[in-house]
This record gives sequence, structure tokens and C-alpha cells, in this order.
Amino acid sequence: MQHSARFPWRDFLKRLAVIAIPVALQNLLTTTGSMVDTMMIAPLGETAVGAVGLCAQFSSLMFSGYWGFVGGGMLFFSQYWGAKDDEGIDRSYGITLSCMMLVALLFACLALICPEWVMRVYTDKTAIQAIGVSYLRVVGFAYPLQILSMAMSSLLRSTERVRIPFYAAVASVLTNMVLNWVLIYGHFGLPAMGVQGAALATVFAAFVNAAVIIILARAQKFPYLFHFRQHFRWTKKAVRLYLQRCFPIICNEVFLGVANMIINMVLGRQSEQAIAAMAVFRTLEGLVIGFFSGFSNASSVLVGTCVGAGELDTAYQRAKRVVYLCAGCIFAVCITLLAVHQPLLTMMSLSGESFRIGFGMLLIYCVAAVIRMCNWAQNDTYRSAGDATTGTVLEILFMYLMVLPCVCITGLWLKAPFLVIFACCYIDEPIRFILMQRHMYSGRWVRPVTPEGQAALPAFMAQRRRNKKTVQA
Repeated sequence: MQHSARFPWRDFLKRLAVIAIPVALQNLLTTTGSMVDTMMIAPLGETAVGAVGLCAQFSSLMFSGYWGFVGGGMLFFSQYWGAKDDEGIDRSYGITLSCMMLVALLFACLALICPEWVMRVYTDKTAIQAIGVSYLRVVGFAYPLQILSMAMSSLLRSTERVRIPFYAAVASVLTNMVLNWVLIYGHFGLPAMGVQGAALATVFAAFVNAAVIIILARAQKFPYLFHFRQHFRWTKKAVRLYLQRCFPIICNEVFLGVANMIINMVLGRQSEQAIAAMAVFRTLEGLVIGFFSGFSNASSVLVGTCVGAGELDTAYQRAKRVVYLCAGCIFAVCITLLAVHQPLLTMMSLSGESFRIGFGMLLIYCVAAVIRMCNWAQNDTYRSAGDATTGTVLEILFMYLMVLPCVCITGLWLKAPFLVIFACCYIDEPIRFILMQRHMYSGRWVRPVTPEGQAALPAFMAQRRRNKKTVQA
């Protein structure tokens, strides 16, 4: 209670808002752009909406492939930023960017060379496959640009330069919206390209996003993006430390990506109405995740910089509060979504059975989302403080031992209603929340990588043990 009374709420909320609000707005813009994409594609029919939605699931698998490096990179970026170690930031960015671009090239090749195989993995509906193939053959060119932008944005956010990615997102979303209108329906004398026009607009928008980040970073004399030689001055010790800390995060994202792909394969073999409703739901889910990303990035920076600077108790106090602030924000977003669900789902071409399924998915998700985002926020906090293992182990275990079996059994064997299958995707969240909270209050997730943080660790853990004995007494 003594810590709570002295906690500097005003300064904490101010610093949280400075990071969280631009990131949340950036993700909100991106999601709004996705919603506009869906609305523009909607007149082409539910089959087109479902096909593009399944292509988005392939992009999500790519996201799982590179996000482990983003999470690991932000661990090092934020802690080295707190310790004012420029060389550490440059080196970590070079390793992170190199690993991420390997993932980008792999998925770009899959999309461009064998899109038929990709679509057969996700659905058995031949009409949806044909539309998806034409989309992937164009959008694959956007993948390396999107991942380059993500790497640069992660570095900028970790070093508290959140406005540059936000401005780039504004330019990218506006480009995407305008080009969608022009290319999908063939305005200004151009041919109507349908879903291929939407894919081409995505490619141009990805280029604009990366270009704006580079231009603004250069104009603001942000050094780390342009230290090209320093990016690749790796040592065996630095690479080993990077891979040791990143390996659990990479495993987490890859295993979860594979599990989610299997879940999407099950969902993609339901009715066409359910597939269309799922595509629309994923777009609306982006609104919730967009707000969450603001808290996630803020907690990673505010906690990670304190850990790197050796201010471990401050990091601990901040981490506890971010989780509950995140829960309150996500609850408000979910209530708002439910309040306006009817016009949103209607504008995205859902009607009849697909509308009923879409509304049911929103109801289920809004119950689960608050707990789900709290679990994610805690896991991101642990990672920024150096503990990349605990959240990873819990998430993978529950996914493969509980969620995946339930989804497969209900979807492939029992042939249960679609909403029952969908609800099984979230059955592990309450149990994991309890386990994650226990770990949060133990303080064992504080594992610095900087000399300053490591020097302060023994005193911090001794204080946690004294506090635990006081509570038990």
C-alpha cells in the first residue's frame, strides 16, 4: 500500500499517453483502412470478401513468423535506450532487421510463386480459391515493404519517437483508400481490377509507409536508422545473447502461427456465410487490437527503459498498473463495438445468416477480449523486462493441449455450430490470466540485459521476498 500511495500517477499517465495514444491512433487508422477495403470489396460479393479475408490469414501467419523478432528487438531496443547504449541499439536493430527480412522474402515467394497451394491450405471452396490466388499474386510484393516499415516503427517506438510511424500510417491509409476507389472500380479511365486492384493499392500503400518513415526520420535527424555500418558490426557474444533472449519469443510466435493456421483451416471449411462473417470479424477485431497495441508498446517502453536503467521497482509498479488500465480501455472499446454492430456489419455486406454469425462472433469476442488483451499485455511486459519464457510456455501449452483439440473436435468431428467452434478459440484465457497474475506479482519476470539493470537485480528480488513474507504474515 505504501508504494501505491507514492506512485506518481500523473507522470505515469502522461508518459503512457504520449506513447500509447499515437500508437493506438496509428493502428486505428490501419484498421479503418482495412474496414474501408472490406466495404469497397463488399459489392463484389461475399465470396470476394471471404477470399480476401483468408488471404489476410496468410498475412497473419507471416506476422507470426516475424513478430518474434519484433518482440525480441524491442526488448533490446528499450533496455539499451534506458541505458543510453547507442552501439547496443544499432547492433540489435541490424540483427532484428536481417531476421525479419528473411521471413518477408519467404512469404513473398510463397504468395507470388505458389498462391494456389496457399489457398488450398486455407479453404476447400474453389470459387474462393480462384479469387484468393489473383489477390496473392499482387499483394506478395507488399510483404517486404510492410516488414521493413514494421522494423523501423519498432525501433522508433522503443526510443520514444512514436509520431513518425503515426504520420507514415496516415499517409499509407489515405493512399490505400484512394487507390482502392480508383483501381477496384476503374475510375479515371483505368480498368476495373476488382480484388487485384485492392492488392495493388496495398502494395503502393506499403511503399508510401516505408518512404514516409525514412524521409521523416532523416528530417528529424534520428540517428539509429541510418547507422548502416554499425547495424552489421555483430559479435558472437551479441548474437548469442540476442538469440537466447529471442528464441522463446520466436518459438511462441511460430508455434502459435501454426496453431492459428490449423484453426483457420478448420474455420475455412465451414459455410461460405461463416467464412465471410469471419473476414468481417477479423477487420473489427483489429479495432480492439489497435487500442491494445498502444498499451502494449507503452508498457514495453516504460517498463523496458526502467529495467535497462536499473530502476527495477519503478518498472514493477508500472507493469502492474498498465494491465488494469488496458482492461478498462478494451472493455470500453468492446461495448462501443456492440452498440454500433448493426450498421457496421451491414456496410460490410453481411446479411441474413452471415449477419447472425457475425453478431454472434462479436458477442463471444467481447466477453473474451478483456481477459485476452490483459494476458497479451502481461506477456509483452515480461518480454520487455527480459523474461521471454513464462508467457511463451503458458501460451503454447494451453493452445496445443486445450484450444486446438477443442476446435478440431468440434469443427471436424462433431460438426458443431460455427459459433461453438469459434468460442473454443478462447476457452483458455481465464486460466492463463490467473497464472500470469501470480507471475506478475512475484517479480521474477524482471531479467535485465544491461549492466545497470543486473547490478540492481539482487536488491530488487530481496525486496520482493520481504514483501511476500509480510503479506503471508
